[in-house]
Amino acid sequence: MNVMSVEWSGVFPAATTQFAEDHSVDLAATQKIQNALIEDGVDGLVVLGTVGENNSLEPEEKRDLLRAAKDAAAGRRPIIAGVSELTTDRAVRFVRDAEKIGVDGLMALPAMVYVPQPEELIAHFRAIAEATSLPIMLYNNPPAYRVSIGLDALEKLAKIPNIIAIKESAADTRRITDLINAFGERYLVMAGLDDVALEAMLLGAKGWISGLTNAFPEESIALAAAVRKGDLDTAREIYRWFMPLLHLDAEHDLVQSIKLAEQIMGRGSERVRMPRLPLAGVRREEVVAIVERAAANRPVEARRRALAS
Repeated sequence: MNVMSVEWSGVFPAATTQFAEDHSVDLAATQKIQNALIEDGVDGLVVLGTVGENNSLEPEEKRDLLRAAKDAAAGRRPIIAGVSELTTDRAVRFVRDAEKIGVDGLMALPAMVYVPQPEELIAHFRAIAEATSLPIMLYNNPPAYRVSIGLDALEKLAKIPNIIAIKESAADTRRITDLINAFGERYLVMAGLDDVALEAMLLGAKGWISGLTNAFPEESIALAAAVRKGDLDTAREIYRWFMPLLHLDAEHDLVQSIKLAEQIMGRGSERVRMPRLPLAGVRREEVVAIVERAAANRPVEARRRALAS
């Protein structure tokens, strides 16, 4: 097993899982998009997250996808595996297998469906952490999972050394400052909601776990780079262009929208697994229009043409 050190910074796309026409997992197509993202310059890959349709996959499919991602990355970038299970025991079994497969880190979600009390949430994350030596990023997404990882819970979890980072997807960006005020550098914070990503990075998030990077990696990387350089004019320009796309990440049909954007940009297929269905009707027309409008006015491409003229 060859495990990379994870630097929790930069742009980590929440990569999609690709399906064949019969809706079986298409490992080759999934590896193709992973390789393309790495060649585009992303800093790591999150696989089996929400956008990776974790909860629509069978247990062995998840393991196969981790093996395929490790092969695709070939040591060039770290692979972070989403941990999204119905029970704590299943989560523990998964993280043990993920470590044997050789992933570089974990993104741990609360147990699915059941809404835990704080002590139950703490116990779930503690059990995951004790089952592995891998570094762990906790995923806080109250709108999607109906539970917030509160400051009191994080205070107790701070004693666990391999819980390293927090993916913060609360829409209220005051949460970033509250985390840093409460814990300083104990937890590395990663922006997790696309349409507050710039605000989160300006407030101290070290990087960005991004959905729309799947379709527009160049602009995502340029946005994060501009923030690091303190070039706020460029950051605002890219962000304003990006915002109609980034809003898609905050909707319940984010997976379908992101995969449709991928397809329009020639990077993947929009196929999803039921209960999701591909976008149709007015909603599909809206998303297609947003993506095509953005593709016709890409700010990085426009700047490149201006420099060449």
